Amino acid sequence: MVRRVSTVTLFADLTADVVLPCLDEAAALPWVLEHIPVGWRAIVVDNGSIDGSADVARSLGATVVHEPRRGFGAACHAGLLAAEAEYVCFCDCDGSLNPGLLPDLVRQVALGRTDLMLGRRRPQGRGAWPAHARAGNLALSRMLRRRTGVRLHDLGPLRAARRADLLALGLTDRRSGYPLEMVVRASDAGLTVTETDVPYLPRTGKSKVTGTWLGTWHAVRDMRAVLSQPTAALVPTEAAK
Repeated sequence: MVRRVSTVTLFADLTADVVLPCLDEAAALPWVLEHIPVGWRAIVVDNGSIDGSADVARSLGATVVHEPRRGFGAACHAGLLAAEAEYVCFCDCDGSLNPGLLPDLVRQVALGRTDLMLGRRRPQGRGAWPAHARAGNLALSRMLRRRTGVRLHDLGPLRAARRADLLALGLTDRRSGYPLEMVVRASDAGLTVTETDVPYLPRTGKSKVTGTWLGTWHAVRDMRAVLSQPTAALVPTEAAK
């Protein structure tokens, strides 16, 4: 499934759409949008913010999509469906990850070295990655390896792939299991999944998912549900609405 292409003038006009799931991230948005690569489109998916996030994003030139169904997966998938570029990237909208790193991930996909490229988070500074969130991520990575054979250290939200490949996976999870489901279905479809180190910064504001033990437990529960599905149920279908 890995594609081989010429490197001649390959990156002269390489662009991508960047999906940014957003729930009350008005404070972090200016920094995040400032670091979107020049010429790339930022798609901020507002998932019910009450702090004016959508207005802030729009004022800074981002495309704003409203997704009324609450859930990380719902926001991510709405952004994927709104994307139009050949390459689609995902990045958290809380300032913990720098979208300026995404061109390096997209290049690996464009070169045919991988089909789905993930950023492996490397904490920078105190409080960047709480111990309970790190432990939950480690456990899920091990379960993923047993389920698919894919050897990842992290299921990080900074990632890049071809839009057509992602749509063909028929992703259905609309909660915290979405990132893991993407990896599982990609593996089952014969796509290559790899990771590269990226710095992980302390987020701006309070985490809605893994900032507490309860939030981490909910995320792990959603992801374990994905892993419990039989392989036959993960055969790619047409894009789920």
